[in-house]
Amino acid sequence: MQKVKVNYLFEGQVAQIILDDGKANILDIQMMTELTGLLESLNNRPDIKLLTFEGEGKNFSFGASVAEHTEELSEKMLETFHGLFYAIMELNIPTLAKISGNCLGGGFELPLVCNFIFVDKTARIGQPEIILGVFAPPASIILPMRVGYLKAEELLLTGKIIGAEEAKNMGLINEVFEDKESMEQATGEWIKKYILPKSAASLRYALRAVRLIFNQTMRKSIPVLSDMYNNELMKSADAREGIKSFLEKRKPVWKNR
Repeated sequence: MQKVKVNYLFEGQVAQIILDDGKANILDIQMMTELTGLLESLNNRPDIKLLTFEGEGKNFSFGASVAEHTEELSEKMLETFHGLFYAIMELNIPTLAKISGNCLGGGFELPLVCNFIFVDKTARIGQPEIILGVFAPPASIILPMRVGYLKAEELLLTGKIIGAEEAKNMGLINEVFEDKESMEQATGEWIKKYILPKSAASLRYALRAVRLIFNQTMRKSIPVLSDMYNNELMKSADAREGIKSFLEKRKPVWKNR
């Protein structure tokens, strides 16, 4: 089953990318591989001015696959996940995420790397990895750059889930809409007004310029946090217990080591 759909809108100037696994739109290795392959194929489409990401159904994504966070699979999972971020950075095409419902963990890190984030009032956003005894490498880099350390640390160290209005007040998202339908309609109008009149080539140069420091920071920091995750965190008793207890649907018993 293919887990990623794409539609080309506005005479091929916008690629609408849809996460669809038929359930919770979990970012597992298969979906991430499909996403990366699609993004890499867009290198040959100089006419594209915007990529939009959304989830099929009521939710954007419940996050990355917890079953793939085990010590045995975490290295491949992270390598595949981070490859997705590198592919987005290499493209230099503006990106917009449209969020409805749950958008959690790795599922929110994808919108986090986007240039624009629109949500409707059903959105529930957060980085709950710490509840499982692990941390979120890309979000640990991106959130402080987007909202500052005060709010970033609140989200990353508590694992709290926030709604659309709190996310807007925090400066985490651009716009809030009443429901998914009104968000879809308003996004189309926004694209017509702010994106389509621009040169696709100029948009890419402008994005390269505004994201220069961001991209340099990501490329430098992701390997450091990947090494910490794979070679330190996943060797700890509590990281293994957090993942195991989640899969076994029970409360974790922490050893604090």
